This record gives sequence, C-alpha cells and structure tokens, in this order.
Amino acid sequence: MKRSAPLIALLTAATVLTGCSDAGAGGGTPSGGPKNLSIATMTLPQSLDPKDAAGSAMPFFQAVYDTLIKREPDGTYTPMLATEWKFDEAGTELSMTLRGDVKFDDGTPFNAAAVKANLERFKKGGGGQAKTLNDVKTVTVVDDTHLKLELSQPNPAMLFYLSDAAGLMANPADFAKGEALKTKPNGTGPYDLDESQTAIGTKWVFKRAASYWGTKLPYDTVTMSFFDNETAIVNGIKTGQVNAAVLQDADQQIGVEGDAKVKTLKQEFDFQGILLFDRAGAVTPALRDPRVRQALNYAIDRQTMLSKIRQGRGAVTNQVFGTTTAAYKPELDTFYTYDPAKAKQLLKDAGHEGFTLKLPRISAIVNDALAASLQADFEAAGVKLVWETVDQGSAIRRIFRDRAFSGMVMNMGQSSNDWVVVGELVLPGTFNMFGYIDDTVKGLLPKIQATSDKASLQTLNEHLVKDGWFVPFYRMSYLHVSDGSVTIKPQDGMAVPSLYNYAPAQ
Repeated sequence: MKRSAPLIALLTAATVLTGCSDAGAGGGTPSGGPKNLSIATMTLPQSLDPKDAAGSAMPFFQAVYDTLIKREPDGTYTPMLATEWKFDEAGTELSMTLRGDVKFDDGTPFNAAAVKANLERFKKGGGGQAKTLNDVKTVTVVDDTHLKLELSQPNPAMLFYLSDAAGLMANPADFAKGEALKTKPNGTGPYDLDESQTAIGTKWVFKRAASYWGTKLPYDTVTMSFFDNETAIVNGIKTGQVNAAVLQDADQQIGVEGDAKVKTLKQEFDFQGILLFDRAGAVTPALRDPRVRQALNYAIDRQTMLSKIRQGRGAVTNQVFGTTTAAYKPELDTFYTYDPAKAKQLLKDAGHEGFTLKLPRISAIVNDALAASLQADFEAAGVKLVWETVDQGSAIRRIFRDRAFSGMVMNMGQSSNDWVVVGELVLPGTFNMFGYIDDTVKGLLPKIQATSDKASLQTLNEHLVKDGWFVPFYRMSYLHVSDGSVTIKPQDGMAVPSLYNYAPAQ
C-alpha cells in the first residue's frame, strides 16, 4: 500500500520508476570497499528547507543538516551539535551547550544565535511539524556556545523534537533569500547536495562534505531515488541498481523473501486504522455517544482483515500506543472482539441504528480490498459506510481545512515517546481538529506532562481504548531490504532508517 506524498508531508506519517537505470551506479560491494549508497524511497520531499522537514523525508535532510541532538537507533539521545543539555526541576527551562568548532557550508560559524534563529523560524514557518515547538516560549542566547529554551509548560517530547525536524540547523544567512533552501541546502551536515547529478523530483545525489566536523559516514556519495511503486523498487534491489529500501506492501515482501540475494529485516512501526476526529459529533452527531464508537470497534473483523489484506504481516491491535511505550498494555490489543451482534445492540441502545458514516477515500491508502472489507463489516453491524473519493490535490483541503469528514483511514507511526503520541493524536491539533478533550483525559494530562508517570499513561491509554477514541486495525510489519551489500538498523521513531544507520556489509 503506497502513500500519497503531499498528504504524508502534512501528516507526520509517500508515493513510475524514475531514474532507476542509474540510481545505483557504483553501488557498494562487500569486498571492494563500497563508496556509494543507493536508497530507494516512496517519499517525495517537496523541499530541502528544514522548516518543511517531516517524517519519512528525514534522511534527505540528515544528509545536509545536523540536528542539535542525535537519536540513536534504539531511541537514546547522544550529542550532535549540542554536547550537553539539562532541564531545570520544573521542566520548563532547557539549558544547552553547543560545539564551538562547527561551520556552515559557506564558512559561517555555527553558534547559539544560529540556533535561536532556526528554532524561531521553524516554529513560525508553517511546516507540518511547526507545532512541535509550540511550547517554546523564548530562546535566550547566553554566549556563542550556550543558550536556554524557556517552555510555557513541561514537554516530555522536547528532546525527541530536537533530534528530529525541529532540531535541524540551517545557515540563517539564507533565511532572507526567499526559497533558496528548498533546492540549495546550506547546513553543517556530512554531505553536500551535488546539483550537477541531482534531478529534483527524481533523484538526489549527495557527495561527502570535505570539511565535515564529525565522524565520517562510510559512503562517499549517497543517492536517494524516488519511486511511485514497490514493484520497481524490488526490481531495482534484485538487479543491484538499488542497495536498500523499505517495503510496506505484503505481496512485495513475500516476493523478495524467497530471493537468496536479498537480505531482509522486519520492523513493526505503523498502525493502520480509522482516526476518529469527530468525537463531539460536529459532523456525525451519532459519534458523540461512546457506545457508537465502541460499536464501530466491535464491528470490525481485524484478524480476517490482517490475514486477507496484509497476508498476516502484522499484529491486531486496539490501541494507538506502540509496544515500546510506557502506556502500552498488551491486553488492550484484543480488547474488542469481533462481535457484530454486540455492535448492533450498542447502536440500538444509543438510538443510532443504521446511521451513516462518510469517510474520505485516498486510493494510495485505502485499496479496493480494504474499502470493501470495512464496508461489509460495518453493514453487518447496521452502519452504512459511504466512501467519498478525494484526490491528492483536494485531500488536505477537504479533510483538514474544510473538516468535511468525521475521520479517515490512516497509517500512523507509533513513536516510542509517549508524549509524541499524545501530542499527535490526543491534544488539539491536526488529528484532533475539533479539539475534543473529555474530563478523564483532561484530568490525566497534567500529571503525565509533568512526570511521564507510567500508571497515568496506562490509565490514559485504557480510557482511549474503552471510550472508542479511535478504531485501530493492526500494527503493520515493514520489511527493510538490501541487495546484500548493506547492513541496515531500523530507527526508533521513524518508518525509515536514519541516514546514519547504513553501513557496508562485512
């Protein structure tokens, strides 16, 4: 199942083989000391300006920009442009110490003033991740290598954000140059964009930065090529034109696992399900009643869906928190059994038998099999599911600006940081566009925010499940694949590996 690039750029969650013939030119071989890495991706970055960075496009940005903090494959934080950081006791002041020996591509020194300029621009920049810095009240420069971030309230995900899009550092000298950074990045990263070899929209070629301050990555050049289908990616892997990629589609995964030349590694990251936006019943009044939302959960035959649509590649779940979070409770994965009779009774008790639920259908996310399965399951429980097809051009306007629907089927990453999940799905914002917060959630959030208390997080998770805030189907297994010349480490908090997670196979 492929993703629509414009939508994924907004969602913090991409889509003709273009440039495949030369994408892997000079690809690494285990015995010859590989010099070049070719990565296939279905993410099409709309820009290389850090304020636009999000989700699966991060490797493009990591090539040319460093983050303040580095997030290791297991999710731990290590120094990058910042060498030290510490919160005060209240959790509302973050002090940071920076490296003093780093320069941007044009020789401009990197310093605390540059960090302040980047953070303030990112917050006001209007990108899909701009909201992650909403709690940053002020940034104060102490001297060239020290600064303080004053937060309006504790934010347990702040270090995560500073290791992600919000932490990418570009040269402030380019901020006044209009849209220059979109195609001409100016950072402190391990590579420079090779404009002579790059074809924007098709492939991006990055060559090693001669004066990079940090540890050199193992490849002289990295090529990232955009594909709009996984069949072409698999062909590229099998023929050695592509060194590495991530496969989502179950059929494509099965197709490569029998090839002895292809190396594979599984990772569960995304869950797929219906994100209900309209728990206050603004668009669909029936959804105001928790019994109706519970009925939707009982109506779905998740195990059959997983077996038929995903070939069993994944795990049924009823919760939006992933397995590595403090909020996760294994028993909540199967809280809702498939029970259309119970769903019918709940709807009857709520006085909403036979109500109509209209959802947007983006073909890149909801294929024919999934659309038909959900329609049949809901119909058996007495719910009429109406799909309205929206194209990529109108999806953002119809769903997020017009708020024309009560929810949508989405693939959502399950971060290991609990507050990232809360920020994305529970707090008012893109995926809680109507700003619905019930009294139980309202009461739990302050303690979670201040202390990340595990018991409170699990109570929150249990409430979200039992109150039917969402309708998750299953966690999906992704498959990291390579031509055998590369070893890959999956990245905590990302559906694709960080650029730092690739190395020549031994």
